[in-house]
Amino acid sequence: MITSLGRFLRELRLNHGEKLKTMAERLGVSSAFLSAIENGRKKMPDEWNEKLAELYALSKKQKEDLRIAIIESGEKVELNIKDASMENRKLAISFARHFDTLDVETSQKIFEILKRNGREE
Repeated sequence: MITSLGRFLRELRLNHGEKLKTMAERLGVSSAFLSAIENGRKKMPDEWNEKLAELYALSKKQKEDLRIAIIESGEKVELNIKDASMENRKLAISFARHFDTLDVETSQKIFEILKRNGREE
């Protein structure tokens, strides 16, 4: 199943007139590995964010689109709370514990609060 990230990478590759093999070579991986990332079977290496931006001269919007595609394609989110305040740590842990039980209305309310604070994903 192709993911948002897979669509982004495929479009980027095709817009530059590249075959899968060419992009894979530029990224230093096999065609099979790149194909697995495009098809959602493998996770994209973190260092590719900067590498893709540099290799393909991504615009600010394209960088943001890539960031969103990575988030949308992920199965899990890691949160570093090492330097967070105690209140924010409690909030993060509580959110994680209740995430699976949030109804749509509550999720929308939380999302709106985050948007108002300029921190939505």
